[in-house]
Amino acid sequence: MKKRLNEEFVMPNIKPISDLRNYSAVLDSVAIGSPVYLTKNGRGCFTIMDIHEQEEQQAKAERYDKMEAQLKLMCELNAGRKSGEENGWLSDEDVRLHFRARANAK
Repeated sequence: MKKRLNEEFVMPNIKPISDLRNYSAVLDSVAIGSPVYLTKNGRGCFTIMDIHEQEEQQAKAERYDKMEAQLKLMCELNAGRKSGEENGWLSDEDVRLHFRARANAK
C-alpha cells in the first residue's frame, strides 16, 4: 500500500505495538500525511496520526454527512413533485385533515 505524497511514493509506517515501549520514537515518526499504523499479532490494530490531520478528516466526514442528507432531501422533494404532477396535488384542507387525524390517533 503505497501513497503518493508530493510526487514521491511513501511507504506506510507500520510498527508492532510492542514498539510503544519506546513511545517517544514512535511519536517522533508521526507527521501530517504520514500516520503510524500499529499491529498486534501481525494485524492492524491502531493508527496514530497528527491531530490536525484527524480534525481535517473529521470536518470532511461531517461535510459529507451533511451533503448526503441534503441529497436525500432533494430526492424526496423531487419524488413528491413527480407524484403531485402524476396523481394530482392535495389541497391545504386535505393536508390539515390528514395531520389532525394522525395527531388525534396518538
